[in-house]
Amino acid sequence: MNSPERTTLDARLRAQIRREGAISFRDWMAAALYDEREGYYRRPDRPRWGRGGGDYRTSPERSPLFAATFARYFASLYDELGAPPRWAILEAGAGAGDFARVALETLERDHPRVFQATRYYIDETSDDSRLRARENLSAFTGRVEFCHSDLRGLSFEAGVVFSNELLDAFPVHRVRVCNGRLREMCVALDEAGDFCWSEQEPTTPRLAEHFARLGVALAEGHVAEVNLAAGEWIERAAAVLQRGYVVTVDYGAEAEELYRSSPRRDGTLRGFRAHQFVGDVLARPGECDLTTTINWTQIRQAGAAAGLETISLERQDEFLLRAGLLDQLERLTASLDGEAERVQLRLGAREMILPGGMSGGFQVLLQKKEAS
Repeated sequence: MNSPERTTLDARLRAQIRREGAISFRDWMAAALYDEREGYYRRPDRPRWGRGGGDYRTSPERSPLFAATFARYFASLYDELGAPPRWAILEAGAGAGDFARVALETLERDHPRVFQATRYYIDETSDDSRLRARENLSAFTGRVEFCHSDLRGLSFEAGVVFSNELLDAFPVHRVRVCNGRLREMCVALDEAGDFCWSEQEPTTPRLAEHFARLGVALAEGHVAEVNLAAGEWIERAAAVLQRGYVVTVDYGAEAEELYRSSPRRDGTLRGFRAHQFVGDVLARPGECDLTTTINWTQIRQAGAAAGLETISLERQDEFLLRAGLLDQLERLTASLDGEAERVQLRLGAREMILPGGMSGGFQVLLQKKEAS
């Protein structure tokens, strides 16, 4: 794990461990991704396509069809809410605003009644991403509002809270069962001074409570991630709305599959750099994307506790087809002048809906909150 060039973040994390002892992977991952100066998602030197960044991205993030289809779907949710005179679309983790731009363009062109009622909120932690989004959305000045509150302090009478590949990038705890006991996999330093895994007593009783709430007991030697922040985020999303919908797009699995299946025995933590898997996720903090598979059972439980009713959970490719992707493809294709652009649009559509395609590995969760 030796690295000839150690970043300031790298040095600060090493110093913290020498001073305090092993730290939770949750704290290590939070620094690696969100450190104010050198966290992966805070660095201005990385090109980004949505949440995925320059090191890992999916075809939906690169095709306008993705946002156009969701805009059409948002319009249907607006009608489901009784066409209120004002409503909000809040996009959390909006990156440079590419999704928001296409969504607003689609609403303005195809659903002007919905567009006139819409106030679009960008909730984004990165200063650099917010700056890019302001430029990207300059045509909609007056209809778009920027914030970085992590949903705190916001309240809408009616609306949608939307996220795409956000929850999988939240910092997680890692645990392992050893001799029948739950142990937390923390980050320490080895004899060479490099980051290494170190099993410790759990840093919080919430880890054991997490598995008890799910009714799951990990098998001996099984490694698992616990994304406490994801459940907390869903609770905040529910609190934002007096009535409306929470739409969550991500790649996940049920608790039974995550915590009891043999293929998941080593957990789901993975890193990406330059579109390649990273062998050592502890090397070079801040320089690669880190992600885990989210727990849909947990998300639904957290939503139910916060007053959200689960309406549907389906594969993203099936959702996009049902939401009208083919109609949007026809509309967008007709509006293009160049054949090369039309071909690119069709290829993007194929990647999103073909069986076995990348989009099939993602899911869309729809939760609804009724007025109390």
